[in-house]
Amino acid sequence: MFNLKSLKPFSHRLIKRLHRFLTTQTTSLSHPTLRFCLVLSLLIVLGYGLLSMQQAFTSEYVIQDDARQHVFWMQRFIDPELFPQDLIANYLQSLAPWGYTKFYEFLAFLGINPLIASKVLPLILGLITTGYCFAVSLQFLPIPAVGLITSLILNQTLWIEDDLVSATPRAFVYPIFFAFLYYLLRNSLFPLLIIIALSGLFYPQITLLFLGILTLRLFNLQNYQIKLSSLKFNRLAWLFGGVVAVLILLPYKLTTTEFGEMITIAQAKLKPEFYPLDGLFGRAFFFHDNPFIYWLVAPQTGLLFLGILPPLALFGLGFPFLAKQTERFSLAQKIHYNVIILGQIILASLVLYFLAHAVLFQLYFPTRYTYHSLKIVLILASGLAVTLILEAQLRALIQIIENGLTRYQLMLFSLTFCLGVVLVTVPFLPGVTLPNQLYRTGKEPLIYEFLQKQPKDTLVATLSEEADFIPTLAQRSTLIAQEYDYPYHTEYYTAFQQRLIDLINAQYSSDLRQVQDFIRKYGIDFWLLDGESTFKADYISTRVLIRQVELVEPILNSIKQEQVFVLSTLVEGCAVVRSEHRQLLDAECILKQGQN
Repeated sequence: MFNLKSLKPFSHRLIKRLHRFLTTQTTSLSHPTLRFCLVLSLLIVLGYGLLSMQQAFTSEYVIQDDARQHVFWMQRFIDPELFPQDLIANYLQSLAPWGYTKFYEFLAFLGINPLIASKVLPLILGLITTGYCFAVSLQFLPIPAVGLITSLILNQTLWIEDDLVSATPRAFVYPIFFAFLYYLLRNSLFPLLIIIALSGLFYPQITLLFLGILTLRLFNLQNYQIKLSSLKFNRLAWLFGGVVAVLILLPYKLTTTEFGEMITIAQAKLKPEFYPLDGLFGRAFFFHDNPFIYWLVAPQTGLLFLGILPPLALFGLGFPFLAKQTERFSLAQKIHYNVIILGQIILASLVLYFLAHAVLFQLYFPTRYTYHSLKIVLILASGLAVTLILEAQLRALIQIIENGLTRYQLMLFSLTFCLGVVLVTVPFLPGVTLPNQLYRTGKEPLIYEFLQKQPKDTLVATLSEEADFIPTLAQRSTLIAQEYDYPYHTEYYTAFQQRLIDLINAQYSSDLRQVQDFIRKYGIDFWLLDGESTFKADYISTRVLIRQVELVEPILNSIKQEQVFVLSTLVEGCAVVRSEHRQLLDAECILKQGQN
């Protein structure tokens, strides 16, 4: 046996201090332990946030994937003349929640470009979220170390995915949700009502979830009987929270959109975009023949779809079992009754999830009611679970050291320590976090710079993937783009699909007149091609947009018949910008072809 009593000045005393740190109870901000844990929690956010911002500002042509949908049109706030009569920009603007829109508009009023704001906001939202998460954790177990551990897991979870860094409406879910929990647990009615209002202005789906939670808190389970809660606050929160929610959400229901009604379930089942397509997901993948995939893991319908989770977050699954073993995990005895709210969140989420399935598309996607909320429950539960385990391990280690440590015990604790270090540090590695944040880099600066110098009503036609970048980086309109292929509102998608079909037929036409008529019909100014590959069978077969309108075979038949596509013959004479992989053709030049 190893007698480590001689090492007490270093090991034994250090472990005792760690144990004391892990069990210090206080909720006072003046206490040094709480201040230390809070500051360290915020430093974790800064580490993640600055690393993410470094990637975001690597180049002026770097943009987050979803920002290309939800932020690009906000450049109108800086220059109202951008995207005039643009179907795509108008549609996406109509979908944006009112509060989210006005928030970016206010930043633009202050002179902050929306695209710049979208790269800075994640850090600010992360700091707010962490502050509230830290405070919520103390409502369950008033130990600062719990707040630190939960904040660590929170940030590992948030920065390993693209929800927060997108700076889209869903990025605001996390600070709003944790603020809701904090004020609800603190019985602070007025701030709670403000948060409910903000939820409706930024992400309406969680407003319904909040109402579900408030409704469940009207009741208590006593001796296997459901009884009304005796707490006056619960009744007031439900009553006034419901009024606020109705006032905020009612305009969404009453306001009609110029882009038609939401697609019905019957209509969606007839569209290939909602199914796996040739072994890949359709643009709006929703249905699947395999019930396991549909009900459990599909992004829009799966109950267990929670995205990417760090290993520490999975400890939350064991929290209900750990909390019952109070003899082994002594801190479990000190967990406050407030922790019942985790179960209420789960129950409210499940009710809305199945309700959304029952009235598909009327409440948007079912996972909107489980993806964020269950992830938050898992984060809070894992913070408690890890704390219980650490305390028990440190307590056991202290006793073992005092009694003498065997070689086997030394090896076991060393392996446990190494595993802990790995679980904490690996999610910090840039190679782990940054790729999943989905920052995209535009690859055609020459084309962006050229288009920026053109009139603001310039319209580009293309089937190239670069169409996804042009509105954001060149600030000019595209006729269609895969990123804006939204089949959810009938009139928008009818117009979008007609544009798509007309574009495909014109791009792969051997009739000059058909190409010219297409240009005149839509007022095309430039046509972007992906080089020689544009007219090859491999390229055509892999275009999702061409596949989903079932035009691949007719085009391939034209190639087999050795037909010559008009545009392939005009690259040399009409290209105004050339890069290694793409050419931008002047539509006016194409219109002049064939004239005597």
